[in-house]
Amino acid sequence: METTTARGGSEDGGDRRWERRKEARPGEIVSAALDCFAERGFAATRLEDVARRAGVTKGTLYLYFPNKEELFKAVVRESLVPHLDRLMGREEGEAEDPADRLRRVITAMAGQILGSRLSVIPKLVVSEAGNFPEIARFYRDEVIARGRVFVAETIREGVERGQFRPVDPDQAMFLLMGPMLLAALWPHTFGPVDDRPFDAQALVRTHLDHFFRGLSPGPDTPDRDARSP
Repeated sequence: METTTARGGSEDGGDRRWERRKEARPGEIVSAALDCFAERGFAATRLEDVARRAGVTKGTLYLYFPNKEELFKAVVRESLVPHLDRLMGREEGEAEDPADRLRRVITAMAGQILGSRLSVIPKLVVSEAGNFPEIARFYRDEVIARGRVFVAETIREGVERGQFRPVDPDQAMFLLMGPMLLAALWPHTFGPVDDRPFDAQALVRTHLDHFFRGLSPGPDTPDRDARSP
């Protein structure tokens, strides 16, 4: 016969569901925080709002996250950063053409990040950076720095191979990523008041076509100012 423990569980592990629930709480809180930030913005979101959405008490939330800034950082680290690391990662010894690599990652970003609720995170950072510079600094270090290194190194590799015309990889990185930021901001900022649907996938396809045409080596010599020093 099954014997219950003092905690109300059973000796064969009947209380494990409570242990699983406890282990799942940080993830549930992070998910609820992303929903609240998307609906209210960072400044207007209260921790009690997040706790209510997650189905926990405010005291329980504080056991995992001491303040709203740390909760936002957890949202970025656990919801966005793993996607980026997975998209930008390469198998050991894998050979991939630089242009194909950039096209694969940017296209996947458009589908998996810009096409999901994660797209609200860049909008939050841009809109709240003036009042919360620590958030902007954190996002720069955790997200932008990853993309900057990946894109610049890939473009540099293409230049060294002769596949891309000589350009400044760091400046070309801004050219590549600029429309991606627009694609993240537009649906949340102008989409609600625009009478024409915004197609992020079409924007990305058009942008990549123009970007790689611009990088393609050809008879035209790029301006000296556009070259790397």
